[in-house]
Amino acid sequence: MKNKKINIIIIMIILVILIILNIKVNASDKLYGIENFPSSYRPYLQEISKKHPNWQFKALYTNLDWNYVINEENIFGKNLVPKNYSDSWKNTTPGQYNVEVDSGWVDSSREAVEFCMDPRNFLNEVRLFQFEALSYEEHTNNLDSVEKILYGTEFYNRKVSYLDAYGNNINMNEKYSDLILRGGQVSRVSPYHLASRIKQEVGPFLSHSSISGNVEGFKGLYNFYNIGATSSAEPMGAIKNGLQYARDGKGASQSVKDKYLIPWNTKERSITGGGIFIGSSYINVGQNTIYLQKFDVNDDRNGTLFTHQYMTNVLAPFSESKSIYNGYQKSGLLETPITFIIPVYNNMPSTPTKNPNINSNDFVTDNTRAYCNGSNVNIRTGPSTSYEIITTINKEDKMVRIGRGIQSGERWDKIILENGIIGYIFGSYVTEIPNAKIEAININLDNNILKKGERKKLEIEILPEEAKDNQIRVTSSDPNVATVDEKGNIKAISSGETTITVKAMENNVQSQIKIKVYTPVTNIELDQEEIYMQIEDEFKINAYIYPEDSDNNTYTFSSSDIGIADIDQNGIITAKSEGTTKITVTSNENSDIKAECTVNVVRKMDDSEIYFENPLKVNSFEISGIEYSSNTVLDVKDKIITDLEIEIVNKKNELIEDTGIVGTGSKIRIKEDGKVIRQYQIIVYGDANGDGKINSVDLLVLQRHILQIEPLKQIYKKASNINKDGKNPTSVDLLLIQRHILNLKQIEQ
Repeated sequence: MKNKKINIIIIMIILVILIILNIKVNASDKLYGIENFPSSYRPYLQEISKKHPNWQFKALYTNLDWNYVINEENIFGKNLVPKNYSDSWKNTTPGQYNVEVDSGWVDSSREAVEFCMDPRNFLNEVRLFQFEALSYEEHTNNLDSVEKILYGTEFYNRKVSYLDAYGNNINMNEKYSDLILRGGQVSRVSPYHLASRIKQEVGPFLSHSSISGNVEGFKGLYNFYNIGATSSAEPMGAIKNGLQYARDGKGASQSVKDKYLIPWNTKERSITGGGIFIGSSYINVGQNTIYLQKFDVNDDRNGTLFTHQYMTNVLAPFSESKSIYNGYQKSGLLETPITFIIPVYNNMPSTPTKNPNINSNDFVTDNTRAYCNGSNVNIRTGPSTSYEIITTINKEDKMVRIGRGIQSGERWDKIILENGIIGYIFGSYVTEIPNAKIEAININLDNNILKKGERKKLEIEILPEEAKDNQIRVTSSDPNVATVDEKGNIKAISSGETTITVKAMENNVQSQIKIKVYTPVTNIELDQEEIYMQIEDEFKINAYIYPEDSDNNTYTFSSSDIGIADIDQNGIITAKSEGTTKITVTSNENSDIKAECTVNVVRKMDDSEIYFENPLKVNSFEISGIEYSSNTVLDVKDKIITDLEIEIVNKKNELIEDTGIVGTGSKIRIKEDGKVIRQYQIIVYGDANGDGKINSVDLLVLQRHILQIEPLKQIYKKASNINKDGKNPTSVDLLLIQRHILNLKQIEQ
């Protein structure tokens, strides 16, 4: 377990150092949600989402120009096709035509490269799997789905047990699915991918020699992925080679062994360490889909693009996607949450690029408005029933026929549906309708002021009535403020103003409306929950509005009993007489949003009544300076000189015994005759979760705060601010905690 934690920390240190040095690690932008894709992608993804609502789509904005990408990939020998393919797939340049780069394989045409690299050609239920995320995805990866993958094997719903090197049987209170999910979290590799690899490598039985722990000479060693299991003439040679790797990495350096958690002398170390090995070459350097392993277009690797490519077959992602889809289908996993990372390029063609298999001479350019005259009619990716289904339409559904089929025999038309999907339909299902042009567009919104995150539908009226089915384009002048889809569904993203434009695609008729987005207050917090003051003392309490980008971040302080303690609007509390009162801070935007602090005014104490020895540091009602190696209740009490009673409670206000550990948020209470007369909150710098320890849990908690997933309360923010500069914790503080855990530099308390 110690080596596993060290490995996580090393990886995180590298990432944080890169951030600190301003190295561009994430030049590519990744945005969740169909609304974040270009309009030419959305209708295809929306159709898939209707059938598989649990699937999630992430747009990978490569920030690369389309023509630049194609030029870089269209280099002789970089992308190959079988020699027996038609000339439309092959490079026909004199001197390069049909030259075998590899046995039976020749250089592909530019048209083939364009087709295979345009993600829009593969946005259907089957071929989409070339974009499946092979890295760990917190939004989608879960135990239930891992168990589904393990179904039919002895790993399914089974608690883990294993033999150690001495033949002792160790029983864990966790299942294989728990270990695989955690292995995915640590290695950042999809646990679904890890579970599938385990099934592939060791089969369905726990008795497989690679994971039995009982092979003579290799007892207590495990290799769940058969890493290093090269073939050998010796009986069980491949198994032994794999177990030798599990023992010492086959002579690997200590740094490599530490990275992969070698030796794999527990099942958890093998599953997690092997996952780190699997992810290190491609998955964890930004090439975490089959598409990205074939086409090196994501600069997360921080290396030279177009060079680190796993395959030369230009159709490899296309082919492998169907195999993956079939595997999910047979396992009944198509309804599990799956994330797909789909590239987007700058200056792409307005419509998906041409399939080299489809002969342009089989179609005549046409722009006839039409409707479907049948029910449950399939729209396919090509002019044949052998192509994948994109969607299904019904009688009276409208379309524009952009290519009238003139094929001999079975006739197919190329069409574009009202939602923007381009595909092929059997010609007999198409009936032409008269064409009418849009003369006016009227739009209306019941309120053009939206809250951040709010969704509204724009009412759109097309005139004349008979032109209502003509195509229009709906756009937002600033998608960072609000996005809008082709149906007028608006989503408020962040504070600001934007203009929504509805324009006829057939002419310049348009209409506009300006909308404003504001960010409301959702929460308010005080940095103290309960304080003890002496008469005539003053203390400043601080209030914090959330979210931090709220448009109205003002608030008002009040006291329930100003005779006991009063407060001004700068947060200065003045203690007046003994007793208890409530200090309340209320949002000026929403009076229902408020926070309270209990103020206890007690008798005035003489300075001689209590003394705090070094290294304890007292700052108003907060105490720091507690040595990390000496942080039991007894250690703290020994440094407080007083005749009064001392008790220390944890963050839940539960009494801590003398041998218990104090942490951030614990409170020291000074009592007289059983009554609290002074209280101090403890800060242990680096302890971000209040358990008194500084470990990988604090790293995770602080990461979630920095990423705005789960904000820390004020006392834990202070403890995470290792620099003690009073600022919100950053990746620099994360690095300092990591250095403490690695014993590189201890945090000064």
